[in-house]
Amino acid sequence: MKKEKGSDESRNSQPMSRRHMLKTTAAVSAATVLGSAGFRRVSADQAHRWPAEPAVQRGRIKQVVVSWPFMAFGEEWDLDTLCRSARDLGCAGIELVGPDEWPTMREYGLMCALSTNGMPDPPFAKGLNNPRYQREVIEQTKTRIEECAADVPSVIAFTGFQWRNNDDQDEGIIPLDEGADNTVEGLKELAGHAERHGVTICLEHLNSRVEGDDYRGHPGYQGDDIDYCADIIRRVGSPRVKLLFDIYHVQIMDGDIIARIREYGTDLIGHIHTAGVPGRGELDVSQELYYPPIMKALLDIGYEGYVGQEFIPTRNPMDGLRHAVALCDV
Repeated sequence: MKKEKGSDESRNSQPMSRRHMLKTTAAVSAATVLGSAGFRRVSADQAHRWPAEPAVQRGRIKQVVVSWPFMAFGEEWDLDTLCRSARDLGCAGIELVGPDEWPTMREYGLMCALSTNGMPDPPFAKGLNNPRYQREVIEQTKTRIEECAADVPSVIAFTGFQWRNNDDQDEGIIPLDEGADNTVEGLKELAGHAERHGVTICLEHLNSRVEGDDYRGHPGYQGDDIDYCADIIRRVGSPRVKLLFDIYHVQIMDGDIIARIREYGTDLIGHIHTAGVPGRGELDVSQELYYPPIMKALLDIGYEGYVGQEFIPTRNPMDGLRHAVALCDV
């Protein structure tokens, strides 16, 4: 009999081995990803082709560049290179960096659109769904919210994985309803702090389908259904708690990208990420999504937040980034 998509039986009945889980939740940091299989690093002589003119011409979509794919997979793409690239393309800033990086970004006239949550890598491993980790996540996120106040608009958040103990899966699995209740509880506590400091918390949905690569999929992640995450946001009921609508992850798990953008609207959507599907590569003709209509749908709902380019470059990073930024500049 076909199992209902969102049921505990279908989504939480197949725990992975601890070894597989640890592999899946490896740190998304330059030190780890530089040796990752499946993506070719770009040589130094290809890394610095600066644009002759900005790729952003209309500017109706506020675009930023997500730091980790380019700093990890583009040889010699340090923070200065990334900032110069974003500035010269006409992007507003960088995202998923912490306070240590903000002064360098300001030197280039850039802002941080979305901060990390202060948790050690991988930041999505310990989430608000798990009482074992929730207090730590809340305290770290509160500190980051205070650091972001009046300067950085948003902080990322995660449900976390389905295991009660990431280090010992024999302790069992958190049921979906319990995980949702815990996440709502944690977000409600954070919401008051975020409201006082004028910062928005963005809960990210991640795909759990793609296996065998730490950066394209996250088997065992509990918030892998975008409707499940949207319901959590509705239950929290704060204008400072919204969805991080990652188009790549949503397409893999749920599809109907434009329909969901229209359904959720600006009441629920607080931030956007892009990448090609399948593979999480460039936004080119080899993938199944065409981004201009998606960007137009965001304009149609009155979205005024940021769109972060989060694809992993498989060729010259600047060429891929220039093309993606121009494609989304509708």
